[in-house]
Amino acid sequence: MIYLIKGDITTFEGDAIVNAANTSLLGGGGVDGAIHRAAGPELLAECKTLGGCPTGEAKITSGYKLTSRHVIHTVGPIWRGGSQNEAALLASCYQNSLQLALSHGLKSIAFPNISTGVYGFPKDLAAEIALHSVRGFLDKHPDLEVSFYCFDDENYGLYQGLIEDLEDAAR
Repeated sequence: MIYLIKGDITTFEGDAIVNAANTSLLGGGGVDGAIHRAAGPELLAECKTLGGCPTGEAKITSGYKLTSRHVIHTVGPIWRGGSQNEAALLASCYQNSLQLALSHGLKSIAFPNISTGVYGFPKDLAAEIALHSVRGFLDKHPDLEVSFYCFDDENYGLYQGLIEDLEDAAR
């Protein structure tokens, strides 16, 4: 099942939220900074033990002061015009995060709009990749619930239109 929520991902009450992290996993701006602030200093302390994370991969930590039990950190690609394997790397973020959730027995996961902030990934293309990656995974693992949290109206509208198109195609 896919849900769309306009709001703050740090308020998600489920098994895991996904952090659009940088390769150091030591905090940053945007979603990454918001998650680190909401989780508290223990999150940073645990992230320091992980040795970073390559682009497209994912790592899991506790959620600490968050309402979600875990944080799955994934590093999206920086948009460089589309010729640097950016689309495949972004799809890997979703696939690896979902696989990590499954391997830890998690049933609900929330994603932000990965790579669309300072990393500059075109929002419409990123939303399409996100939804197709998640839909393909859910076809094989239908018990997992996935929420997409959009902080702004633009992303929310993009996702809403694409979700409606996916539902129409499934009928």
